[in-house]
Amino acid sequence: MSEFNDIINNIHGKHVFIQTHNFPDPDAIASAFGLSVLLEHYNISSSICYKGKIERFSTNGFIRNLGIELTELDTVENMSEADEIILVDSQKGNSNIVNAAGEEIICIDHHPTFDNGCRVNYRYSDIRPEIGACSTIIAKYYFENNIEMNTRVATALLYGIKTDTVGLSRGVSQDDVDMYQALFRMCDMSLIHSLEHCSLKFEDLKAYANAINSIKIYDNVSFANTGRNCPEALIASISDFMLDLVEVDFTVVYSVKEDGIKLSTRSIGHVDAGAVTNEALAGIGGGGGHAEMAGGFVPFEACKSENNPELLIELIEERFLEAIGAAN
Repeated sequence: MSEFNDIINNIHGKHVFIQTHNFPDPDAIASAFGLSVLLEHYNISSSICYKGKIERFSTNGFIRNLGIELTELDTVENMSEADEIILVDSQKGNSNIVNAAGEEIICIDHHPTFDNGCRVNYRYSDIRPEIGACSTIIAKYYFENNIEMNTRVATALLYGIKTDTVGLSRGVSQDDVDMYQALFRMCDMSLIHSLEHCSLKFEDLKAYANAINSIKIYDNVSFANTGRNCPEALIASISDFMLDLVEVDFTVVYSVKEDGIKLSTRSIGHVDAGAVTNEALAGIGGGGGHAEMAGGFVPFEACKSENNPELLIELIEERFLEAIGAAN
């Protein structure tokens, strides 16, 4: 199909870097891994890189059991301006990705594109916001081009789809369902089951307790603090958890980090989480995502509030309430 042919045609070298968003989740990792193996079919080698940490026990088990090789960007020593980078599950200019030394030539993503003042001239982009998981796009490349897929790749891609769509229950498209069904027959479901049943550590309960004890609800909008330096993936999980409250249609869950406020948002109903997050954080940080789920980051330097993060949190809450009110 033309999409993957265009990707191959726009890679000029024999090696590329595949960069995920910061603190990558299973969908980002699976997409990068599936693309890396697919490129090998065309004699193109690759290195998967990311910024941040992979903190969740289940995600580390996923990487370890499938033998996926990833490199933290700070430890990449051989990347130069001449190197080519393919972005997966992310877009240049977003708050959840850093600029690497090379040139971002291709973008493969399933998130909406917001006007953040960053004009990007990729050689080629395949951005499909109607699809629930980036892993679905990568899986389609295999099936549309009749390229054989091994069990490791099938398992990774199915796990990516499963986690990003919460078991085909959130933001799912027909393509996600079709790829899930096709991959189901090829993957190692016993490994996936084992990962799903070992996803929470005892210390994670403290973050849930902090969020529960700090929750504030205004009409149908909730705000909750997980505590300082909560892992990125755990913030998102707690945001999902808060949305289960009968009284809540939109939730903002945040954690105070060393350099700012990291947050995750979820929505049901008529308010677009990605658009609201992008609007609420415009000018003080950055954020965006899908209609049902989004995230963002606000650095302390934006409001000169290093010594008083509570003031910045109040500002963020006010801006979210204003953006949601405008959206309604």
